[in-house]
Amino acid sequence: MNAINLKEKHSLFSKQWHPHQIATVDDMQVILAKIKGEFVWHAHADEDELFQVLKGTLYMQFRDRTEVVKEGELIVVPKGVEHCPATRNDEEVHLLLFEKKSTAHTGDVVHERTQNEYPRI
Repeated sequence: MNAINLKEKHSLFSKQWHPHQIATVDDMQVILAKIKGEFVWHAHADEDELFQVLKGTLYMQFRDRTEVVKEGELIVVPKGVEHCPATRNDEEVHLLLFEKKSTAHTGDVVHERTQNEYPRI
């Protein structure tokens, strides 16, 4: 039960689109990630995802619109909703995510960016 410094934890890795687990809460995991560019379109059939922007601007693309999520804001993507996180103008965005431990990184989509294990830092 120690405080977790998010900036310090973000400084421990540089790889983009590779989530790192920093804590667990019951059946949920707390994850940090760095992203740049566009991810892959995917959905999670049985899990919601919460994205909080710690640094930069996230463009959460949905098939019918794009939500702009600024630093200090968050967005919840409901289960079953296809989405594609992205950044613009070569900006690296730092995120904090909450999701169930069972959540597959890219849902049912297999992609070169798909991660099956999230290192604990």
